Amino acid sequence: MINCVIIDDEPLAREGLANYVREVDFLQLAGVCENPLELVPLIDNNTIDLIFLDIQMPKMNGIEFLKIMQKPPMVIITTAYPSYALEGFQLNVLDYLLKPITFERFFKAASKARDYHRLISRPATEQSTTLPDDDYFFIKCGNKYEKIPFEDILYVEGMQNYVNIYTVKGKFMTILSLKNLEENLDQHAFIRVHKSYIVATGKIESIEGNEIFIRDHRIPISRNYRQHVIDQVVNKKLWDNVKKKMSN
Repeated sequence: MINCVIIDDEPLAREGLANYVREVDFLQLAGVCENPLELVPLIDNNTIDLIFLDIQMPKMNGIEFLKIMQKPPMVIITTAYPSYALEGFQLNVLDYLLKPITFERFFKAASKARDYHRLISRPATEQSTTLPDDDYFFIKCGNKYEKIPFEDILYVEGMQNYVNIYTVKGKFMTILSLKNLEENLDQHAFIRVHKSYIVATGKIESIEGNEIFIRDHRIPISRNYRQHVIDQVVNKKLWDNVKKKMSN
């Protein structure tokens, strides 16, 4: 069950969203607020998993509120103003609903929250043992499930609450954190090269400066990971080292 809160200064909007929440069996309405300041006591006394957040409100707008929250729960923006969409997604919101909101669109956003909540709530033991015994896994992309063979992966790019998985067949985006995905990848076949990138070591064609080249892709190597990448990817297979071992 996902505990959610509605924050909106319009009574009709609050009532409409509350009715939608009551129609969804995996949502539990923990509170309704007229402005973000009313959320503080709710968070202190309840576990809040999801906020349906309006933007244009008196005292403090939704974007300002998100910027000052240190560890916000999942957030779905509900607004009549499309101009805030980019800024909202830069603040890690799960979805952006434009008023008037249909139940179909609301349910799609709520389902996205459910999928992400299930992912981050899985026990660590389950996360680390789910995938390694198989040679593929499935991810949800929009309205369908895509099969991703491990051997097809070129690299993975983390984007806030999403990842882009680049494969030999193309790019696939899904709701997943890079950390969760990394825990399910074979550490001998994949390596973190940047806070936002993991690459398949067997697909690396060359390394030049602070970039890795895989086909027509250029993946950055951060300064903090560069020496580890060189040690694990290059030095173990460097021909000079092989020749020295053979001569000994």
